[in-house]
Amino acid sequence: MRMRLGAVAGFVGSMSWPYRRQQEILALYVKSPSDSASIFRPKRIGFVGFDGVTALHLVGPADTFVAAALDDGYGGRIPCYEIYTIGVFSDRFRAEDGLMFEAPETLSTAPVLDTIIIAGGRGIRRPEVSNKIAAWILKRVNNTRRIGAVCTGIYGVAPTGLLDGREVTTHWRFARDLAHRFPRLRIDHRKPFVRDGPYYTTTGLSAGINLSLAMIQEDYGPYVAQSVEQELALRLTKEDQEELILDSAPFDNHPIDRFSDLVAWVIRNLHTDLSVEVLARRACMCPSHFSKVFKSVFGEPPRNFVQNLRLNEARRRLSRRQKTLRTVAASVGFSSPDSFHRAFEKKFGGRPSSYLENGQPRGAAAVNGSFAAGHTSQPRSNKELSCSVKS
Repeated sequence: MRMRLGAVAGFVGSMSWPYRRQQEILALYVKSPSDSASIFRPKRIGFVGFDGVTALHLVGPADTFVAAALDDGYGGRIPCYEIYTIGVFSDRFRAEDGLMFEAPETLSTAPVLDTIIIAGGRGIRRPEVSNKIAAWILKRVNNTRRIGAVCTGIYGVAPTGLLDGREVTTHWRFARDLAHRFPRLRIDHRKPFVRDGPYYTTTGLSAGINLSLAMIQEDYGPYVAQSVEQELALRLTKEDQEELILDSAPFDNHPIDRFSDLVAWVIRNLHTDLSVEVLARRACMCPSHFSKVFKSVFGEPPRNFVQNLRLNEARRRLSRRQKTLRTVAASVGFSSPDSFHRAFEKKFGGRPSSYLENGQPRGAAAVNGSFAAGHTSQPRSNKELSCSVKS
């Protein structure tokens, strides 16, 4: 049997859960991960597999990452992660249970990754496999934010020396052998999940899913992680739940949570004054501190963030019938047609009128700010209908 990891993960439908505000913040009207105009990019997760891998070490955590998605506000789904399956020696490998995986990448072709996760299995305890993975990790470590190992996947990370002096865990059956081979590791097999700096280790099958949940929580806050649990209908053991509660403590005041109500309010009030002073006042912060914290969370200044939201929403509204450039621009907070035209063309590489024309029936023309079918006069020029941001 042959399968692609992406196909196994499958499509998880749009999430419906009580924390809608968290999704409103991060969705930001993204069309797709490949859209050059998007201001949200999914994080790349690489899963390393080999002959003799434990299939569930790949599929379980991968499905968990795939379930992490955001609602774009219009019934669409924005993935938080891109999953890459990476073969050690070739693009095909057979799991312990006989399942065949076809990986789109190998160690030599894998793209730059945010996170690397090494699966476990009988195959990784062979020196030719573990040493090759370790050498690859050492080449990637400076460009990789974090590295995780599921169960015996630690055999592929330990030879690098990156775990020396760090606390780790693995399946109890292999703890003694691991300690013998790598005496500098601080092994505690009683813990199902251990995070020490940028390195994550787990004990077994369910702990691999916990590893994914911990990373999702670290990236997007506790609400998104909880939504994944609900989406996959996970039933964690009491020990697992206690472990996740302990891990979630540092994230109770996640920066995204602090701005959740604010950004949801911004999305609903694009037509109003959204200057830094107004936003800072609503967040109960001084403008200078607000700007610094906001940029650390969203990666850009508040002014740019607001303008991106306005332009993305303007593009969406231009595709609707019975809309004019002037009314659309004003509805998302632009008061001057000139600045709207310049900002729109700079961001999307095309005139706003082209979006309007594609969304309007033939024979429609601008009449007193609205369109009337059958009118033969031409609408005002694009230059005349361009506009400026209130800030």
